[in-house]
Amino acid sequence: MKNIKVEDRLIFALDVPEVEQAKDLVIQLDGSVNFYKIGMELLMTGQYFSLLDWLLEKDKQVFIDLKFFDVPETVGRTIKRLSQYGATFATIHGNQALMEKASENKGELKILAVTALTSLDRGDLDDLGFDCDVQELVISRAKRAFEAGCDGVVSSGLEVPFLREYVDNKLIAVTPGIRPVTNNDDQKRVVDVVTAFKSKSDYVVVGRPIKNATSPYRAAQDIQLIIKSCF
Repeated sequence: MKNIKVEDRLIFALDVPEVEQAKDLVIQLDGSVNFYKIGMELLMTGQYFSLLDWLLEKDKQVFIDLKFFDVPETVGRTIKRLSQYGATFATIHGNQALMEKASENKGELKILAVTALTSLDRGDLDDLGFDCDVQELVISRAKRAFEAGCDGVVSSGLEVPFLREYVDNKLIAVTPGIRPVTNNDDQKRVVDVVTAFKSKSDYVVVGRPIKNATSPYRAAQDIQLIIKSCF
């Protein structure tokens, strides 16, 4: 069994353009969210690592979602430096050698390999030249990530049940694309919170359904109650 506190299974995606907006949301959500994802948009502010430090000072866990993809040696050195900052998770996106180098240099940082983005569907994979269905791709990448020493994967809840059939349960499954209701945004392969955890996801990443709510705090609290009902 993984030692994960129930209240830490909700990761809020701080997908906003400015650091002050991010901090305001964290303050609003205090007491309802302990784990935050910071991605590429905030990187461009030039204050990414000061925000990371600020979150850690507030005893929050941090998921660095920059999907590192480069030659293996470069990614390995990058992960080695990144491991010194105190984050919990970081994402990579690449081949076997890249995943192995990241795993060799991770220290206490947990490495998550991206399987297939939740914004992609079968037509998108055709465009990218993948001659297999999404489920086969996710299972293949998850197996390779585990073999390479990665701690987990980022996977849609649609594929997690199949992933669990083929990959050791020690592998962490983080599920983005969580939508409590029918959506019409850029996320295509989505599930709700209950389905994600019934599918054996370990964490869910939620952004817009909390950020765009009339009361982000209440929205987060409601999701936490749903998560608790799953365990």
